[in-house]
Amino acid sequence: MERGVKLDRWGYEVSTSSDSCISSINDYYYQVLTYGRNRSVILEAPLHDKDCVLANILAAHFLCSSDPCRAQLHTQAAKSHHEKATPYEKAVFDAVNYLISEDRDDDVAVELHSKLLREFPKDLGSLKRAQVLCFYMGRPDFSLALVQQVLPKNQEESYIYGMLAFPLLELGRMADAEEAAKKGFQINKQDYWAQHALCHALQYECRFREAINFMEECSPSWSSCSSFMYTHNWWHVALCYMEGHCYIRKVLEVYDHCIWKELERSDAVCAEVYLNALGLLLRVDVRGELGIFEDRLKILASNLKNHENWYIELHLDVLILWALAKTGELSKAGDLLEGLKSRHCRMSEKKKQIMQKGILLAEALYEYGRGDDKRALELLGPDFDAIDCKIIGASDEQVDVFNEVWYCMMLNTERASEAIKVIETRIKKREGLPFLWRLLERGYLMTGSPEAARAGERARILEAAYF
Repeated sequence: MERGVKLDRWGYEVSTSSDSCISSINDYYYQVLTYGRNRSVILEAPLHDKDCVLANILAAHFLCSSDPCRAQLHTQAAKSHHEKATPYEKAVFDAVNYLISEDRDDDVAVELHSKLLREFPKDLGSLKRAQVLCFYMGRPDFSLALVQQVLPKNQEESYIYGMLAFPLLELGRMADAEEAAKKGFQINKQDYWAQHALCHALQYECRFREAINFMEECSPSWSSCSSFMYTHNWWHVALCYMEGHCYIRKVLEVYDHCIWKELERSDAVCAEVYLNALGLLLRVDVRGELGIFEDRLKILASNLKNHENWYIELHLDVLILWALAKTGELSKAGDLLEGLKSRHCRMSEKKKQIMQKGILLAEALYEYGRGDDKRALELLGPDFDAIDCKIIGASDEQVDVFNEVWYCMMLNTERASEAIKVIETRIKKREGLPFLWRLLERGYLMTGSPEAARAGERARILEAAYF
């Protein structure tokens, strides 16, 4: 086939004469931006043009975690035709090839993407890839800088405002995040990331009924979302229900019909479902309501004994450790924990230091799961703040449950005065959270404080007001 040049979705030149190759690449961009179920469409692009550098390097990135051998073949194919690639393809190749390299430095990977986006600011696929990297680095400041860098060239572009909203959320700029998410939703009602960001903002501001109504109205459109996005959106809904009076029935309903049921789909990604299922059940456990979910947790833990679900991402591993320990699978939990520690030891000194708090959190959740609150508390220390553990690959809302675990461990080990102090500080930031008032009530009761009645009444008022 005589080579020519085609323009991709962003209007950038790609060295290929295959319309089908470009079509597959564009379909992949769409799947990435919409958290679609068919991201594997990128594997069709090299079938249409085996020499296309962009097709091969994007296929390599898609495969690098699940099938590194095939990924390497695509990387080699891209390298072998590098000299025939367009400047845009070469810039993408440089950024992605380094990103999937074994000994990458995350800071360098971000800088390479920043350089790519300075030259080609319309490439929202590369922006999304870079933002995912920043998320796993726990650096929303980097993520925000990247989107602000390209925003002037994408003012009316679909998906850009959802990508702007999320780092704003993670940096605590809730009003700005809500505004950006609403703008993204106005441009494209099917922007699931903008929907998700708006829910985040409403949830943080304790506007739980508003968040539930919005997400349930949007939910019929989620059938095309990936297992993660579909179940994660419902996870947010369940968390909002959790703040109301007599919430457990609704949470159970969401778990059964909107999270666990996802596994019935032939194209479900199990690990993505397990992450949201575990995140929800841990919240239920902290609230002392796990009894009604006990059989479900045992089924989930049984599935999690499968090593195929281990070491995918640290956030999932931390939750698996809790579930295995909680259900008495201590041998399996011990194997997973030792494996994590072994992997941590083999990291570079820089990476090892960055991940240290994540490993301590993993060990603490193992101890908490098997009922040793005292040891878990020792591991987390007196100044624990879950926000410092974002490097496990979790949002502020996802890691906040570990703060709740920490508060409960202090109360469980008769350190009520310390718990009261940190809970009172937390309530000043999010006064509308009923569960924090419930924990405060518990702490006051343990110390014999007459403030317990006031805290309990405040919790009841909030619970009733939301629903």
